[in-house]
Amino acid sequence: MSRILFINSVCNGSTGSICKNLYKAAKEEGHECCIAYGRGETPEGYNTIRIGNKLDFYLHVLKARLFDASGFGSKHATKRFIKWIEEFKPDIIHLHNIHGYYVNIEILFKYLKAHPEIKKIWTLHDCWAFTGHCPHFEYEKCMQWKTGCKKCVRIKKYPKSLVDKCKRNYQLKKKIFTDVNNLTLVSPSNWLMNLVKKSYLKNYRVTVINNGVDTNVFKTTPSDIKKQYNIENKKIILGVASVWDKRKGLDTFIELSKQLNSEYQIVLIGLNKKQIKTLPKNIIGISRTENIRELVKWYSAAEVFFNPTLEDNYPTVNLEAVACGTPVVTFNTGGSPESAFADELQIVFNRIISESIEKIGKVKANTNNIFLSNNIMNNSYIDIYEDEV
Repeated sequence: MSRILFINSVCNGSTGSICKNLYKAAKEEGHECCIAYGRGETPEGYNTIRIGNKLDFYLHVLKARLFDASGFGSKHATKRFIKWIEEFKPDIIHLHNIHGYYVNIEILFKYLKAHPEIKKIWTLHDCWAFTGHCPHFEYEKCMQWKTGCKKCVRIKKYPKSLVDKCKRNYQLKKKIFTDVNNLTLVSPSNWLMNLVKKSYLKNYRVTVINNGVDTNVFKTTPSDIKKQYNIENKKIILGVASVWDKRKGLDTFIELSKQLNSEYQIVLIGLNKKQIKTLPKNIIGISRTENIRELVKWYSAAEVFFNPTLEDNYPTVNLEAVACGTPVVTFNTGGSPESAFADELQIVFNRIISESIEKIGKVKANTNNIFLSNNIMNNSYIDIYEDEV
């Protein structure tokens, strides 16, 4: 059996949940596991180690803001972490999001390159690994990453900075992230895999393993949730996000609310208090909930799940909706159509509100949708962990 070290920015949220699922699956197979994380809460029942502390985190944020150096702070914290790795002696290191102001990529990858005997898996949840700054570029249609970033068009967005050092970052990251022995890249979507094959990471083996959801939890669940909100006679158009902004389509929902008739009711989950106060009267806003059962009730009660995301890899919310028997309409961006199992009727190609309304009105649940559960995702990763090749 192997010792497996997972490294991710957080233990919660979508990527954190994936780490925890893989941890449990590997433990059940007899492997010894640990999750190393950068910030947030520590989950109970898991062997974890935090990389650095709050001060390390804020100093890294400061360095990133002033010098466009996300991934190049946390030197002392990462050196301490490397000493811990040497004591843990992992056979497998599974990287997830390594951006997020908590680990120094130069120090970490120097260690990885010095230990070819360690099997390395890196699940790419976005595009940060092969750009000079940004995790996403689709909205701006920026293609600099193919040949070398020179002038960043997203310098004021995460990880935002006062200066633009994307050219330097691109060159450094290319040097740091290439020529690592015994490394396999994993993409949750075909969309991202195709980008990786055009980037400086193209010489690595890359495979697609779709994210999954717990189908014992996310399933069609009858409830009186509509009655609680006095909307029994309405057709619900549901939107869910952990953080709502323009990128996630909040502006699109507000514009949509102006053009819908009284037959429909928009419900948005995951808004902050300020956003809820400014919503139009015909949108019901609900703050972020950790109550999964309540979320399942909303998914099940909705006529359609609308995901007008402007850039995404493989949105888990789409999977959750489909698992609850609710069809998804989404923009043709990133891997969102893939995780929605969408056909042409469910994809809005031009991001036009009228087209969205038409498709929302026509789409029906497809009981033949086949989606990946956590078990299938976990087993695919276990195969990589236990592969002797």
